[in-house]
Amino acid sequence: MTIAVTASGPAAAAVGSVVPSLVRDLVASGITVQDPSLWGPDAEHEASTRLGWTESVASSAEVVPRILALREKLTAKGLTHFVLAGMGGSSLAPEVITRTYGVDLTVLDATVPGQVLSALNDDLEHTVLIVSSKSGSTVETASARSVFEKALSDAGFTDLADRIVVVTDAGSPLDESARAAGYEVFAADPNIGGRYSALSAFGLVPAGLAGADIEELLAEADAVTVELAQDRPDNPGLVLGAVLAGTTPLRDKIVLVADGTHLQGFPDWAEQLIAESTGKNGRGLLPVVVGVDAPEITAGLNDVQVIRLVGSTEETREVSPGEVEISGSLGAQFLVWEYAVAVAGRLLGVNPFDQPDVESAKAATRALLDGSPAPVSAALSQSAMVTDGIAVRTSPGLEPGESISSAVTALLEHLTGDGYVALHAYIDRFENPEIVGLRHVLAERTGRPVTFGWGPRFLHSTGQYHKGGPANGVFLQITQTPGVDLEIPNSSFTFGALVAAQAAGDAAVLAEHGRPVLTLTVTDVAEALPVILSALR
Repeated sequence: MTIAVTASGPAAAAVGSVVPSLVRDLVASGITVQDPSLWGPDAEHEASTRLGWTESVASSAEVVPRILALREKLTAKGLTHFVLAGMGGSSLAPEVITRTYGVDLTVLDATVPGQVLSALNDDLEHTVLIVSSKSGSTVETASARSVFEKALSDAGFTDLADRIVVVTDAGSPLDESARAAGYEVFAADPNIGGRYSALSAFGLVPAGLAGADIEELLAEADAVTVELAQDRPDNPGLVLGAVLAGTTPLRDKIVLVADGTHLQGFPDWAEQLIAESTGKNGRGLLPVVVGVDAPEITAGLNDVQVIRLVGSTEETREVSPGEVEISGSLGAQFLVWEYAVAVAGRLLGVNPFDQPDVESAKAATRALLDGSPAPVSAALSQSAMVTDGIAVRTSPGLEPGESISSAVTALLEHLTGDGYVALHAYIDRFENPEIVGLRHVLAERTGRPVTFGWGPRFLHSTGQYHKGGPANGVFLQITQTPGVDLEIPNSSFTFGALVAAQAAGDAAVLAEHGRPVLTLTVTDVAEALPVILSALR
């Protein structure tokens, strides 16, 4: 076996009860031959153009020589520093691949001015920008492209053909403009959705240019393809799919913990795949990425399923009661999870290939940028309370009181017994990694699952679930008034205005969906953090 899934407790019972029916219904072979009817008539049209990922190993093998040749050409010219501008599926898989292989890739999936400036000021002389966007119109990616083009030109690099590489769908606006500019363009398979694109050009081009062994990655995935195509009870895709969505009652909070695995950052990639694929029509699976000491692991919650990513399949270890362990190579894991989440969508009765609620936050952002110089949402309180240097804004029905502590308490009073807390930080994630620790504090206080997301990148990941999934989340935003700002060339707004609009736009959409939202806006993170930490405790 190239991959192993070991289940105990309710997850094991789900495997025993659900997998036989999946085998009888020929679900594994149906996914492999790209049968769009597996998810029902409402999903059939979308599924008919979104199953190309089942052939990624074979189709991507053809582009590998071109990627490796381009890397050799660029490095021979001294271009050895690679920056990836992409969001969601365009950035998460390359980040996992390069981290796992131990090669450097700067991932720019942010609009926070300081984070963009850090990427711009890091070895520009030797930089190649990889612009990656399936639609070719993602605002974050387009803004990053514009600011890098200007910076490179201002630095005297007038011929940008060697310094900008593009990955996008054929015929997209980005494809057309990039070819007109003379950039190297990799046209991706349009029949692969972004979150299922790890083994396509979107995952392989940035990782391969950065120096990861993408031939080995594809070989690892190829080694599991036969297992995944067979309608057998030991098919790891069927087993994991049953674990995710087959428990009775449904354990719909999927706690993901890396525990001894060599895979770096894999839960963050799986988080998007699970949340964006299943969180819609008022149902879904909420992935919760945690550390090995997370309160959720030992709380004994009956709606939580703990899944550990562990080391080699050759290692012998006892699975903790009620938990699931999965081990295997990176390439195999990518493909197994893609199959499993497609299976989970069938079990949940949702279309795992669309994302109907992602666009709502984008539309709200655009409206704020077009209609107001200050991105203040009408769905939130217009006059912010300011205390301890922190501005407080709330959604309707949330009375903040007179302190940060009372505001947090007011938010958590809306937390139900089957609910969760979502903590979203629109702050430089590299300069302020300690913000993630607030997740653990909230989980300890509430006794409920707590998710964490860096804004705006989570909007392309768990953002779909938060709006389209079960209406049982409460939301805490932490935003920052930037000390420095940065203009976006050929745009009427700055990066500071963009990230503020994205936060306010998302809060507005959440509030319109009846989700309680508390926004804390800080100026200095270091000064505000102790105050927020005290309030959360």
